[in-house]
Amino acid sequence: MLSSLVLGLERMLFRHRLATLAALAVVTLVMAMFASRLEMSAGFDKQLPQQHAFIKTFNQYRDVLFGANRIIVVLHARHGDIWSREALTRLYDLTQTLFFMPGIDRRSVTSLWTPNTRAVQITEEGMKAEDVVGGDVTVGNLDAAAIAGIRERTIIGGFVGSLVANDHGGAMVVAELADPDPATGQRLNYLEFSQRLEDELRTRYSDADFDVQIIGFAKQMGDIGAGARSVVAFFALAFILTLLAVYWYTRSWVLTFLPLFCSLVSVVWQFGTITLLGFGLDPLAILVPFLVFAIGVSHGVQQVNFISKEVCAGADAMTAARRSFVGLLIPGSLALITAFVGFATLVLVPIPMIRELAITASVGVFYKIVTNLIMLPVLASYFRFDAAYVSRIERLREKRDGAMQKLGRIAEPRNAAIGGVLCLCLMALAVWQSQGRHVGHVLPGAPELHADSRYNQDVESIVGHFALGLDLFTVAVETPQGGCYQHQVMKYVDRLTWYLGNVPGVLSAQSLPALTKLSASGVNEGNPKWAELPADESSLAEAVRQVPEALRLYNAECTLLPINLYLADHKASTLKRVVAAVEQYRSEHSLDGVKVRLASGNAGVQAATNEVVETSELPMMLYVYLTIVLLVFLVYRDWRAMVACCLPLTLATFLGYWFMKELDIGLTVATLPVMVLAVGIGVDYAFYIYNRLQLHLAEGMHIVGAFQLALREVGVATVFTAITLSVGVATWSFSALKFQADMGLLLTFMFMINMLMAITLLPAIAVLLDLLIPRRGPVRAPLIAH
Repeated sequence: MLSSLVLGLERMLFRHRLATLAALAVVTLVMAMFASRLEMSAGFDKQLPQQHAFIKTFNQYRDVLFGANRIIVVLHARHGDIWSREALTRLYDLTQTLFFMPGIDRRSVTSLWTPNTRAVQITEEGMKAEDVVGGDVTVGNLDAAAIAGIRERTIIGGFVGSLVANDHGGAMVVAELADPDPATGQRLNYLEFSQRLEDELRTRYSDADFDVQIIGFAKQMGDIGAGARSVVAFFALAFILTLLAVYWYTRSWVLTFLPLFCSLVSVVWQFGTITLLGFGLDPLAILVPFLVFAIGVSHGVQQVNFISKEVCAGADAMTAARRSFVGLLIPGSLALITAFVGFATLVLVPIPMIRELAITASVGVFYKIVTNLIMLPVLASYFRFDAAYVSRIERLREKRDGAMQKLGRIAEPRNAAIGGVLCLCLMALAVWQSQGRHVGHVLPGAPELHADSRYNQDVESIVGHFALGLDLFTVAVETPQGGCYQHQVMKYVDRLTWYLGNVPGVLSAQSLPALTKLSASGVNEGNPKWAELPADESSLAEAVRQVPEALRLYNAECTLLPINLYLADHKASTLKRVVAAVEQYRSEHSLDGVKVRLASGNAGVQAATNEVVETSELPMMLYVYLTIVLLVFLVYRDWRAMVACCLPLTLATFLGYWFMKELDIGLTVATLPVMVLAVGIGVDYAFYIYNRLQLHLAEGMHIVGAFQLALREVGVATVFTAITLSVGVATWSFSALKFQADMGLLLTFMFMINMLMAITLLPAIAVLLDLLIPRRGPVRAPLIAH
């Protein structure tokens, strides 16, 4: 039935070639119009697993707690310190500019010049609280006495290390972003906002005497977006290298043009579809369209290889194109459906950005069936190939067949046994070495950017000059009404704060009880022995009222008492350690009416993302492999095919994990789709080779000879495709974005290792299975093969 369907489709398409190509041209023009409207977009909430318990906590209290979406701006004096009229004036202007910038939650803006920065001092009369910069101080009357007073109150208030650098060389302005805008409901354009930070803050306030450093999610995404635009240049370079390589292989500009043109058409369709679906191109997903392009080139090379072979056998262009269509539609569709399912399984990851990526990538892969398996052979039927071309290709084929004949010796029983044993040993080693691989970010700073990028240099400078870690992990402690006035509740939170503050990787822990004890000491002449939580409710309430509300350590109803943990970094190991400590404490210590919830802050959000990526990976891989197994069995109707196709793929996957571990590439929202893609590309090689192998087995050939002939037919194209794709993506290793460079290295490795497994381990397994478990009946031919 499937055979007759393919043959019927072949007759219809080639009888109506012009109408088919005209319809495809109209679709391309329409999609190109929509593709021209595609914009790059990034969003904070898009990267959050909304159904995760941590994110539910974050969303519930995002207006109360210090959020994960902060922007930090530091004015750093290149010479001397900030205690000068010029420096403090510039800090004031910078604070005002940030305060009135669209997208900023003005309630959260904090610097030395904001009224929520107060210094509490213990005097003979008791506690004295005053603004660091008093209401009587303006930039116009900043004399030496006023500056000295500001400096004194900064030290008294404990702002050295937080709002002022430890060496007094810089001062910080911190603000939360309002996304979406509470007035308009519009989402914040992070790329535009990042550029505004550059233009209105860094460019405006930086000069020979002062430097402005900016970090935060918005700035990070802006820098990634700016670097992502350079991927177009790398794509152009990869395209040129691919073009030259395909020409070297085909020695025909026509056969070079066809796979590249058809693959580009599918990318245009994909970009148009993204626009129609209302999506933008996320900077972290910008590689995906070009990876889908690579898949198209892979299948296109198989098509032109088939056409070239038929032309050399004496067929005209029309006949060669029709035979290529019939012979490769099933194995090509099989491979593309596998890649489609691989991307589609990413929808199971409850992160909006990955779901968008999954939909757009799946659509792009689906389009390859039309452009590379249908459009390409129909286009090829219009071209002619002269005798000179045939003679030139035949000489090349003789040389290449000689190389494949030598490689085909792997199918000889003795060599197959040796190769099989070696590969099984390598499998055991790869599984062992891949254990403990990294999940989440491995390096400090923004892992998507190189260590010498401006953003990561700013991170390094701020971490080095300020005492507070920039990675905030907030534990939300829910209490009964008025919990901050209840001694037992406050004592419970205080003990939890002390416990978490001693977890490795936690630089400091801040909570209401810790500051309340300081207030209690203050009203008792600063005597350290009174630095304890008052047992009397009224005394406790008085001490609590001394803690500034701007610190957001309690809400208005006193039903939420957050614990802010400032971490040394946001590495996955650090986050796991903190999460485990919180979970252990709340399981071993409980208090009626008190609930400890995880987590807010940028580090808490990252911990949730890491957990989702880690738990999603195995089910997705199992779905992809299950799809491969079912499709292979459906098409080849032979359990040997399932083993021969899947075992090399499994070994390549574990070798890829080992490679990621050695290069410190963590499994993140950016790398997870790449590993799924690698499986899709790897199985392409296996399908094309096994399709020819089973055809020759069905004709009665012995397994050894059948594989050697199959390798001569498609082996060169398989090797060439892997090398060509590897050369193209290897250029990404020079990208300004670290994650693009890492993906270039990872994909180069995966393309090559999957190819090597397909031409070595696959035949070894196929031969060993036939020898150890002889077939009882004749081999069935593939559903379609020519």
